[in-house]
Amino acid sequence: MDIRSPRVNELPVLQDIERAAGQRFHDIGMREIADDDPLPLDELVRYQRSGLAWVSVDAADVPIAYLIADRVDGGIHVEQVSVLPDSAGRGIGKSLLDHLAGHAQSEHAPALTLTTFSEVPWNAPYYSRCGFHVLPDSTLTPGLRKIREREAADGLDRWPRVCMRRLL
Repeated sequence: MDIRSPRVNELPVLQDIERAAGQRFHDIGMREIADDDPLPLDELVRYQRSGLAWVSVDAADVPIAYLIADRVDGGIHVEQVSVLPDSAGRGIGKSLLDHLAGHAQSEHAPALTLTTFSEVPWNAPYYSRCGFHVLPDSTLTPGLRKIREREAADGLDRWPRVCMRRLL
């Protein structure tokens, strides 16, 4: 499986991937998450230009999954990782996370972080299998606290959420 930076003309495909991947939330009663709009194109352009966006592509070089990240408090924070439902369960998300870990190590970042739903099977339990551990709220860095505050303001705390870290 090939991982590369997305091309600007592929950024709408990333939005389509996020919409498709989000549909799984309908099945578990999280309609608001499933129906949430993907990031706007100008935000995706920012990630692409910053070098913190990657796609996994199929044999025809078409994106089937993507990951975007931010630099937060000296580490690399996973902002979004989405895989097309037809491609799920094949290790694509983990490959993207491992690719990000390699990038983070090249930048001498000590860890990857993310925030996620704690009780959604393809969220916190999945990330635990990928080497992430839940961070107690008392240990959150200022940047992670700010992310959690933004998520709470956006209504994401309607469902249990956690911050997680994977040491590098």
